[in-house]
This record gives sequence, structure tokens and C-alpha cells, in this order.
Amino acid sequence: MFGTPEPWKIEAAERLVRYSRIADWLLVALVAIAATILLWLARRSVSEQFRARQGTERIVLGLMVFCASAAIFVTIGIVFALTFETIKFFQIVPVTEFLFGTSWEPQIPIREDQVAAEGAFGAIPVFLGTIVISAVALFVAVPVGLMTAIYLNEFAPHRVRKAVKPVLEILAGVPTVVYGFFAVLTVAPAIRQFAASIGVDVAPNTALAAGGVMGIMLIPFISSFADDALSAVPRSLRDGALALGATRGEMMLNVLFPAAIPGIVGGVLLAVSRAIGETMIVVMAAGLIAKMTINPLDSVTAVTVQIVTLLIGDTSFDNPKTLSAFALGMMLFLATLIINVFALRIVRKYREIYD
Repeated sequence: MFGTPEPWKIEAAERLVRYSRIADWLLVALVAIAATILLWLARRSVSEQFRARQGTERIVLGLMVFCASAAIFVTIGIVFALTFETIKFFQIVPVTEFLFGTSWEPQIPIREDQVAAEGAFGAIPVFLGTIVISAVALFVAVPVGLMTAIYLNEFAPHRVRKAVKPVLEILAGVPTVVYGFFAVLTVAPAIRQFAASIGVDVAPNTALAAGGVMGIMLIPFISSFADDALSAVPRSLRDGALALGATRGEMMLNVLFPAAIPGIVGGVLLAVSRAIGETMIVVMAAGLIAKMTINPLDSVTAVTVQIVTLLIGDTSFDNPKTLSAFALGMMLFLATLIINVFALRIVRKYREIYD
């Protein structure tokens, strides 16, 4: 129905089919040769002096070293990529403007004939929005997660713990886009209706809605880590406190909880990292506009949202608008690194006390 192809197209198609058949047969021959060689090597290795366990351990050790090295080199590659692109960005935009500027409007002309703003790359509003949303999420997740872990670990009956803990951990497997829809369709309208009933102005997208739903998402992380940390405390500390006349509440507050601080800090830090790096909930429930505000009832944005927004489109990678995404990523990486170093110092301090 589309007419007869040109002769050179037919010849090219026939040659492609012929080469495909040759490649298929070569693949079969290569697999057969490789299988034969491997069978010969395996048969040659099997003998009375053959030690299968040592050979298997060497293979597993090599595999683990390879995986660990791959993870390290991938991390180094990410750091170098971020550093290189960040340096290119700071060659165009001053560091002081990026770190201390109060206006974030990275819209600049892409073509010479395009009318657009010159661009403003002050990142303080973006960082402030990330802090506000993360603070709301942690305000919800940390108390609820810790109280849940304490109740399930010490006070809940066995049947309640057996039923509640798996249900609670299901929250960790729910996709973040589902939480985003829940925030947009349920939480945000409920906040607006309640605020309107008491005469308070609320933005359509708020940090309170995004942070609150994010806090619900983070509860299983904190609860699971805290519960595991409490369970890992030696039984002798628990029994000794009860034997000295302490109540179960006093024993939990003064003995078990301080001893489990390293694991609890690890869970909270995992929740902080997850809150800082969350994207979908913030995009759907918080907004895209960067504002200098700490009001949770206002619309804010986060670092990850801006990174996604800046890298969408046909802007070239030598453009300051695109390069600013890598600068934001570097700042996010450094902030996470500082949090982890601080947490390791806390964990080491308490571990020295209770070891």
C-alpha cells in the first residue's frame, strides 16, 4: 500500500537479514565453544585433592570485593560529576550570590530572540523551603514513630505487636506518588476547609500538607529502627532496673532508651535523609515557587523539586539554568554528609558509654 521500495533499500534489507542470521549462528557456536571449555576446566579441576569450599569462598570474596569497589567508584564518579558541573556554574554565577541571595528565579533567555528575565540564583528560599517541609515531617514522624516503637517493644501484648508491626511497615512500601495524591486530594483540601472555617488564609499548596503526609511516610522507618535498637539492648539492663524497683516506664525512659540511642539516631537520620530527598510529595502538595517564608501554611518548594524542574526541557548543559541544578545537588550532598558525620559522633559517644 506504500508502493515498491527502492532497489537499494531491498538490497540493504536482505544484507541485514543475512548478517543477522550469521550473527545468530556465531552466537550459538560461541556459546557451544565456551560451554565446552568450561566443562573441560571443571572436569580437570575435580580430583581427590580438590577443595570446593576454598574455591567457593574465593569466588564469593571476589564478588563482594567487586560489588564494594563498584559502589565506591560510583560514589566517587557522582562526586566528581557534581563538582565539575558546580565549578562551571560558579564560574558564571558568583558563589556569594548563590549562597546568600534571597531571590530564586532561574528563568533566562535560551535563544537570542527570546524575551526572559536575566535570572536570579539566590538559593536561600529553596533551602528554607526544604527545611520547613522536613521540619514539619519530622515533627509528625519522630514522636509518633518513637512512641509506637516504645509501645510495641515493651507495653503491647504479643498478639497486638504481631498484628500491628507488619501493618505499620506496609506504609514503607507505599509509592510516594500515592502519598502525593493523598496529600493533594485529601489533606490539602481538609486544611483549606478548616482554615476557612476559622478565618485563616491558606495557599492551595502548603508545606503543612506536604510535610504532614511525608511524616506519615517516615513513621515506619523511625519505628522499625527504634524497635530494633530497643530489642538489641542486653536483657540484663532491663532485668536489673526492674529488680531495683523501677517501673516499666522508668526502666524504658532511664535505661533502655539511652542505651538504644545509637540505633534510634540512625533511624531518625534515615528519616531526615528521606525527607530531604523526597520529590513527588513536594511537587504535588507543596508547590514549585521558591518563597522566603517559614509559614507552613504557605506554598514553598524544595531542592529536589528544583533539580527536577531545571533538568526538564531542551536547555543546553552549558546554561546557568541547567548548571544550577548541579550546584543544588552539591549543596544537598554536603548537607547530608554533615548530618551523617554529626550523627556518627553522637553514636560513637553513646556507644562508648554503654559498651
